[in-house]
Amino acid sequence: MSWETWSFAFGVTVPNLMMLMLGVVLRRFRLLDDAFCDGATRLVFNLSLPCLLFFSTAANRADLGSNLTFVVYGGVATLACFLLLELAATKLVKEPRERGIFVQGGFRSNTAIVGLAYCASAYGDEGVAVGSMYMAVTVIMFNVLSVITLTRSLAGSGRRGIGIGVIARGVVTNPLIIGIVLGLAYAQSGWTIPKVIADTGSFISALALPLALLCTGASIGWRAMFNSSNTAGYAAVAKLMLVPGLMTLGGLAIGLRGVQLGVMFLFTSTPTAAASYVMTRAMGGNATLAANIIALTTLGSFFTTAVGLYVLRHLGVI
Repeated sequence: MSWETWSFAFGVTVPNLMMLMLGVVLRRFRLLDDAFCDGATRLVFNLSLPCLLFFSTAANRADLGSNLTFVVYGGVATLACFLLLELAATKLVKEPRERGIFVQGGFRSNTAIVGLAYCASAYGDEGVAVGSMYMAVTVIMFNVLSVITLTRSLAGSGRRGIGIGVIARGVVTNPLIIGIVLGLAYAQSGWTIPKVIADTGSFISALALPLALLCTGASIGWRAMFNSSNTAGYAAVAKLMLVPGLMTLGGLAIGLRGVQLGVMFLFTSTPTAAASYVMTRAMGGNATLAANIIALTTLGSFFTTAVGLYVLRHLGVI
């Protein structure tokens, strides 16, 4: 086994795992609390992370044309995995109202925080720029498909749904999508970012991933993790093994290599997005099950990602 290959895999995953663990420790010593995490999460989501996406996309001149196959494949493959999980849910999940939670937990990735952190560790600004275009498509799909599957599984149980207008408004006003779109537009303009603006943006952007990872670690529900059900276990296997495996193999089959294939694997191998808990709770579903899935995939993703990176690096395709 090549130590250089393992070193690359661990170099991508371990720093992010350590930041999560630091969040756990700081929470235990009461240096982080719910009020701080709530405020910090709003700051990251509404300012720092959109700023990171804008400057990464604008400064690296990421060309949508040269990444079009990558982006389109990401959207099509995400839809295919969603449909596969919908089919699997009818076989694996006995309780109909939990099938949508299983599907959402299996395909909805934490691209905005963990995915970007992986890409930044592996490929620097280039990885963030390429990944941001993938995010622009999948953030929309994750929200729309999650509402569809949750509404279907909760139908007839007196649970409330979320209207199409609410989904559309949430997508259009999403700060992450706004940052990506503005970054792409600025990159196409050919203008140079003034140094004073670039330096200020760099300071703001630098807050995003470390602060987000600390708050994620401080918010992990360890008790929920150790009280997980079979449904949570099935969803974790789908999220950490089935979906990354299928999407990466598909990417190889259509000719993706290097940064594109690496970003594809890193984004799909991330844990289930924390937003899945929020959406499940808002729609009256089993929020405890959603929390179990997030906790299991958060812990497991670092190990499965490291192994996957080792294999892809060993094969020489990333």
